[in-house]
Amino acid sequence: MKCPFCGHPDTRVIDSRPAEENNSIRRRRVCDECGKRFTTYEKVETIPLIIIKKDKNREQYDRAKVEAGVLRACHKRPITADQITNLVDEVETEIFSLEDKEIESRVIGELVMNKLKDIDEVAYIRFASVYREFKDVNTFMDELKQVLNRE
Repeated sequence: MKCPFCGHPDTRVIDSRPAEENNSIRRRRVCDECGKRFTTYEKVETIPLIIIKKDKNREQYDRAKVEAGVLRACHKRPITADQITNLVDEVETEIFSLEDKEIESRVIGELVMNKLKDIDEVAYIRFASVYREFKDVNTFMDELKQVLNRE
């Protein structure tokens, strides 16, 4: 790190500690050339993820929306809060590991459905009925048959 006072290219870290609720690292540094001390903050650079909706509108990714959809699907089901948090964490890890700046909402919906299918089939059907916009009972029954045939 270059010294902001004298411009010397090398400085030493004399203290590091978490800052901003563990979202960054605060470092106290000293310049070996002029002896002055200064503070730097190190933070992970995040790339904003843009979601392409079904109607082709774009909006910034919002974890709360994914959680809300999963919570609605799991309402009054024997699914713990930890299971829901883990599911959303896994979905988030997968979409961010794609390293795309834009992702279709369809991809997120499919990831959620695949994970819900393994946790609770009723929650899966609930989520799928909203996500896939079942138009009638026959569409609903087709999805239900697929779940039953999987067993």
